[in-house]
Amino acid sequence: MDKRWNILAADTATVQTLQDSLKIHPILCELLVQRGIDSFDAAKKFFRPQLEHLHDPWLMKDMGKAVDRIEKAVVNKESILVFGDYDVDGTTSVATLYQFLKKLTEQVDYYIPHRYKEGYGVSKIGIDYAKQTGIQLIISVDCGIKSIELVEYAKELGIDFIICDHHLPDAILPPAIAILNPKQIDCNYPFKELCGCGVVLKLITALADKYKLPAESYLEYLDLVATAIAADIVPIVDENRTLAYFGLQQVNESPCPGLLALMELAKQTTPMRITNLVFAVAPRINAAGRMKHGNHAVTLLTEIDFNLAAEHALDIDQYNTDRRETDKRITEEALVQIEENSEQERFSTVVYDENWHKGVIGIVASRLIETYYRPTLVFTKSGNKLAASARSVKGFDVYNALEACSEFIEQFGGHKYAAGLTLLPENYEAFKTKFESFVKESIDPKLLTPELKIDSEINLNEIDHRLYRILSQFAPFGPGNMTPVFMTQAIKDTGWGKCVGEDDKHLRFTATQKANEKLVCIGFGLGDKLDIIKDKKSFNVVYTIDENRWNGNISLQLKLKDIKA
Repeated sequence: MDKRWNILAADTATVQTLQDSLKIHPILCELLVQRGIDSFDAAKKFFRPQLEHLHDPWLMKDMGKAVDRIEKAVVNKESILVFGDYDVDGTTSVATLYQFLKKLTEQVDYYIPHRYKEGYGVSKIGIDYAKQTGIQLIISVDCGIKSIELVEYAKELGIDFIICDHHLPDAILPPAIAILNPKQIDCNYPFKELCGCGVVLKLITALADKYKLPAESYLEYLDLVATAIAADIVPIVDENRTLAYFGLQQVNESPCPGLLALMELAKQTTPMRITNLVFAVAPRINAAGRMKHGNHAVTLLTEIDFNLAAEHALDIDQYNTDRRETDKRITEEALVQIEENSEQERFSTVVYDENWHKGVIGIVASRLIETYYRPTLVFTKSGNKLAASARSVKGFDVYNALEACSEFIEQFGGHKYAAGLTLLPENYEAFKTKFESFVKESIDPKLLTPELKIDSEINLNEIDHRLYRILSQFAPFGPGNMTPVFMTQAIKDTGWGKCVGEDDKHLRFTATQKANEKLVCIGFGLGDKLDIIKDKKSFNVVYTIDENRWNGNISLQLKLKDIKA
């Protein structure tokens, strides 16, 4: 798939000032300025995160009310239910808060809704369960901010609610005792981009302060917080960067038994990075909710005996294997459907099969975008309705597109790049036509070609181990602080370039620029670019710099993102 190369710029005067202050390579200063780091103090804070950089939890609106209500429940031996979502952020949030509250009271339980019977967020079934089991206080985590009627229903049943959420609130809020959400307009908490588990961490930090517990009582859950930050794709800046930094340390040094068991099953060796959590650990935790029930994930993450955790992890790993096989099969079927309907040249992808598994249609939508880069919806049968997951391409608001087609939709929700919806079967074709028409009329054609952002252009002779060591200190990487991407022009293959891997999908060669430097390049999924590098022709590459460890030897290599003649 062709990509648009976009070389980012940084203010040259600011870069020079920073270089004068830091005395490091100008390329590194350019990267820092692009990330909003423009002074010595900001750079020091960036490269040397400290736990003292974390914000005071009492700054969050309603924190005092939440702590007071929990304290009342503890004193009066009231039953508390921790209610969370079935994804990674939700299950880590539940595991974190449940385990901490167990330090204060035995009267605590947790609840994860069934993905298909109850749907996302707070459910009536869950509230009825709380009433039947004598629960007097529900604390919702990673959900609840839009559950106005359900919180009212709980109130009528005599059950109080505390909401811990990070999703964007509406103008009208649920009638909860306390709402912890930094995105509230009148919340003075200085950092707005916490994940759900991050909000939970602030709550247990305040509780630890109230009960005069040591910092270890809440810091022991930083491995779960880092996993949630990675999985929920929140910006890894400011407080999230500090939490991810120390959370990764814990993942590598003393992870909880559940995470350790998953890491071993996934054959993940330390040092673990954010990418390892995103691609190896998070999908397995998610698979529980997708294929079985989110309770299995919480059971794993709260288990203190490693042998038992290893048994739970085996089950979850099997769910993930089933998930992989299912989403691969459905993706293949969807690609065939697109071809059979001659829809390769459309502006959108809308596909449907009543037998597709609801738990993986979001993943399938993302996979289809890898082939056809355009707004994509994947539908399946759900009861007497059709349910879909929508995914978008960068720069196009799929939520707005759904709003434009709302006359055919029963229900929808989500955000700019991901959404879900339901509609009646008889409205499917009309919706599909309207959605395609809206996308065709409104999308900027350039958005149908993926953009490749490039931080800086450099020469091969500027790449050495010292540069790599400092680049490594930019980690943890993620949204807002992505792995630096470089471009180099006029390089050549030394003559031994070849396709490697299954079906020759990947490309491997040794690059040289001025006959002196030689760097191994690996391009995953770039096997079709072999002709560009043949016969010692000159070409341009975009890449990240990585280490290759083999047989005790460490060498630098370039992980290619794209090649152009």
